[in-house]
Amino acid sequence: MYALFDDAGKFHAGRVMSEAESSMQVELDSGKRVKVKSASVMLRFEKPAPAALLAGATAQANEIDLDLAWEFAPEGDFHFADLARDYFSASAGPEMQAAMLLRLYEAPHYFRRAGKGQFKKAPEDIVKAALLAIERKKQVAAQIEAWAAELVAGQCPAPVREQLYRILFKPDKNGPEYKAVVQAAKTAQRAPLDLLTAAGAIESPYQFHWQRFLFDQFPKGTKFPAGLAAPAAPADLAVAAVQAFSIDDSATTEIDDALSVQGLGTGTVVFGVHIAAPGLAISPDSQLDKVARERLSTVYMPGWKLTMLPDEVVQTYTLAEGRDCPALSLYVTLDEATLEVRSHESKVERVPIAANLRHDKLDAVVTEASLTGAAPADYSFAPELAFAFRLAQALKARREVVRGKPESFNRPDYNFRLVGNTAEPQGHEQVLISTRQRGAPLDLIVAEAMILANSTWGGWLAEHGVPGLYRSQASLAPGVKVRMGVKPAPHAGMGVAQYAWSTSPLRRYVDLVNQWQIISCVRHGRTAALAAPFKPKDAALFSILSGFDAAYTAYNGFQQGIERYWTLRYVEQNALTEIDAAVMKDGLVRADTLPLVFRVPGTESLPRGSRVRARVTGIDLLTLELHASLAARLDEAAPAAADEEASEDEAEPVGGLQIALTLDDGEAAPAATAPEGQAG
Repeated sequence: MYALFDDAGKFHAGRVMSEAESSMQVELDSGKRVKVKSASVMLRFEKPAPAALLAGATAQANEIDLDLAWEFAPEGDFHFADLARDYFSASAGPEMQAAMLLRLYEAPHYFRRAGKGQFKKAPEDIVKAALLAIERKKQVAAQIEAWAAELVAGQCPAPVREQLYRILFKPDKNGPEYKAVVQAAKTAQRAPLDLLTAAGAIESPYQFHWQRFLFDQFPKGTKFPAGLAAPAAPADLAVAAVQAFSIDDSATTEIDDALSVQGLGTGTVVFGVHIAAPGLAISPDSQLDKVARERLSTVYMPGWKLTMLPDEVVQTYTLAEGRDCPALSLYVTLDEATLEVRSHESKVERVPIAANLRHDKLDAVVTEASLTGAAPADYSFAPELAFAFRLAQALKARREVVRGKPESFNRPDYNFRLVGNTAEPQGHEQVLISTRQRGAPLDLIVAEAMILANSTWGGWLAEHGVPGLYRSQASLAPGVKVRMGVKPAPHAGMGVAQYAWSTSPLRRYVDLVNQWQIISCVRHGRTAALAAPFKPKDAALFSILSGFDAAYTAYNGFQQGIERYWTLRYVEQNALTEIDAAVMKDGLVRADTLPLVFRVPGTESLPRGSRVRARVTGIDLLTLELHASLAARLDEAAPAAADEEASEDEAEPVGGLQIALTLDDGEAAPAATAPEGQAG
């Protein structure tokens, strides 16, 4: 006696050796004996042999016409052996019965299981729908096969091109386009990115980086909604009795801050920090607010930017010279001799902007020597700038006492200029890279003034019980990061008791939110907590904080990456074959005259600070990698590390494109956290 039984959806047959009430022992052709539950036995037979039965049944099962079998099947439950006799003949033996069993099991869209050996045919509409789904699946599989073949042949199908960034960075792994790329990559034995590049899916390296960023951060496009007019500021604002001046780069259009100095020579000086005040006209939850909250910050890159607010709004509230501009002003009264702070006062007013000074035109003139009287000071606002510089030095020294160590700025700032660029860059423009030393006098003046305002207003909000958005750092110990929160806390890196970004409301949403809160304090005093747009423990503040942190990190990561692109273009355009650099760690070196960190094999064992000359062996603008070899050692004894202190926020890209589409389903790493940036 033989038995055909079901073992977890697979059918086996063997000789029955013994049988109990609810089970039997069966010997398979391999000689292995297994215990089989009686409920799993589908068919008992005397002949043919088990192997022959399974082979014959499998062959006959493939010949069974499912449509015809479905027609023969009765409406109620039926046994597979009964259907075999109806389909084949009344004398259908074990082999035909087993064939019908195998066929019914593999066709659940036609027949549903109803118990041991029992089935029930599916309703006609279900069968038709299932057959359509099967046919569609076959068509999709054929389409995937065709697309994969095109990719292997070096051509990119239009649907794959349209889904390029989703396939690479946020793939739908059930999508046919994704499956086609994976299949083609496996067939061609090439990395997906290499395969797509060879197939012409990527227009250019620059467009690849730019379009990827837009895909991630601006999926709806970069245009502002139509009809966003710039609201007017209140008409009853008093005009301040000052002549203020701003200090920015010539390319700056969002002029957020200006300074003023009153009372020189009287023993008491009033130092004014004046901040553009779009918060006077843009109200929370307005259409403009929704736009700003969606963008959260201006995005900067060489030759282009995406502003947080529409240009009409920016031009209405920017602190342009020759206008009385709506502003939120902080007036700090100081002892002229000792520079001790006696008091501070905040006002909402119109501020006459006498001049927009441009540091790229004045850096060579406004020097430390001219500001301290050691050299002639032949420029506008010389007395005011001299006082502001003296104050900035004093404020910096006080902060360094709190920090426990001085701030150092050994590396320069790098400025990028695209020659002839008047519109959105295309990636092939000639790029010029210039440097300016960080901590230059004009920079120091602006930075310390903004730190003074941000820390003072942060404390003032706390005094009034009005919540704000703060940045803090518990200590300067390695690994202690700058964090954002809704409560004031010390910022060890800045050396202040609290720090609330408030001085760039035209380009950072956090600053606009804090400006609304500060304006409430100006207008309502001790009752400001009741009138402020955001109340203590307001859930909206936490939402804004979280969204801003993520967006600001992504924007800065993109800016670093696209600046690296232009730096590599600069190396190409100037045919640089060798680059002098200083060793960092783990085989990384930093170029002496370019904003470029790259890997040089052979430097792993060299001490930090060692100077080397690297030979450029290749550039990949898609992965942003510079390939180099060690050409020479420029010093015999390695000097002590002289690199300026780096916080956790100063991570720099070293190349290597990370995509979500990999043959092993690896995940792309998050972007590095953005630097604290300029104080303003």
